Amino acid sequence: MTRLSILLIISLCVQAGFAQEAEYLKKVQTLDSTIETLYAVISGDAGEKRDWELFKFLFTADAQLIPSGPYNDGKVSYRKMTPAGYIETSGETLETKGFFEKEIYRVTETFGSVTHVFSTYESYRTSTDKEPFTRGINSIQLMNDGDRWWILNIYWTGEREDNPIPEKYLPK
Repeated sequence: MTRLSILLIISLCVQAGFAQEAEYLKKVQTLDSTIETLYAVISGDAGEKRDWELFKFLFTADAQLIPSGPYNDGKVSYRKMTPAGYIETSGETLETKGFFEKEIYRVTETFGSVTHVFSTYESYRTSTDKEPFTRGINSIQLMNDGDRWWILNIYWTGEREDNPIPEKYLPK
């Protein structure tokens, strides 16, 4: 392979990377598009690959994903993971079994650079399921740096018999 061929290949790879980033940037220009992308990127049929690079692109470098709920001893607790940790622990299951998460209601509060979204969700195994297998609330902290929206943290818990979703966080 000639030196010119190598430079051409490198140039094409760099251009492809810029094109992908430009495509990703379109998805984080508004609060709505950022939240929609968050739900869309983890959702898909069994056997459907997810765009995990896009998933990671949504978050700040030090973002945390924090599921909470009762654990083996019955006490409510939490665990923290990075976006990469979420992909490592959940990615294969989402792709293998199928998973669709849909936002059904949202409460948004903003003060300066701080935006908090209380996002009520329903989860399904397929896009045609009539009833969700679970529901819950994602507490999503975001920031707009003037160029795009960033997710700083997502802290969530599922609905349970002893922890029903309050009416004020459900569609009217």
